[in-house]
Amino acid sequence: MARRASWKGHLKFDGLSCGIALYSALNTTEGISFHIINRKTGNRVQRQFIDSETEEPVDRDEQVKGYRLSDGDYVMVGPEELAALMPESDKIFHIKGFLPCKDIDHLYLDRVYHLSPADAVDEETLTLFARSLERNKVAALANAILFRKNRILLIRADNGILTATTLHFDYEVRSEKAAFKGIPDIKFDEEMLELAGHIIEMRSGKFDPTDYSDRYEDALAELVKAKMEGREIKRRVPEKTDNVIDLKEALRLSAKQKSAKRKAKSFPRKKKAS
Repeated sequence: MARRASWKGHLKFDGLSCGIALYSALNTTEGISFHIINRKTGNRVQRQFIDSETEEPVDRDEQVKGYRLSDGDYVMVGPEELAALMPESDKIFHIKGFLPCKDIDHLYLDRVYHLSPADAVDEETLTLFARSLERNKVAALANAILFRKNRILLIRADNGILTATTLHFDYEVRSEKAAFKGIPDIKFDEEMLELAGHIIEMRSGKFDPTDYSDRYEDALAELVKAKMEGREIKRRVPEKTDNVIDLKEALRLSAKQKSAKRKAKSFPRKKKAS
């Protein structure tokens, strides 16, 4: 069964235009999900909005948004007022410019979508657009109304495949100054830098996402399976880590262990006698 596009529209740059379709590049439905259950009855619990003063249930028609003021009062905004502020969508990705791929600040990247032609007649134009991005090693910036929100999008090409990533606005990204405030300019001698570099070299490789798994999700699946089968699961005890007192000595030890493991792997194992 073919996947259904999350959004369909057009991409326009200068005099060119073509139909496009967006497909979410992320899968958020495969994980284990839970319902809230009444422990005593085993029945599912329903959520209800209650007036904080009268403790009476509030119907959906009576619920409005409220902005809290410093004196504790609220400025109320109704759903019809919010709806009037929603931008009208023209279903178009308006290309605003291009920038080198190396100039992209990853802090601003948000949600990723696969971007493909909407129909067969759009394949030639979109392929030309993708190859032009790759050939010039640039990404495209676009504006669009996406899912009832004004969005900035970064469009990139890799081996002819286009992705569109929504970007955070500037006010959504926190400055790094608060996190790194007060950290001194630490000086290291050449031996420590060489030891750290040696460890990095020993552990260098390529990223393969199949090498990693969500340990919490795996543990959840095992817990649910065990409960279904009436088994008990032993609680995992976290490994203890020693505090590093001498950083240089710790680096020397780690580099020595990595070198020993690499040498052990390089020697062929003897076959067991039959």
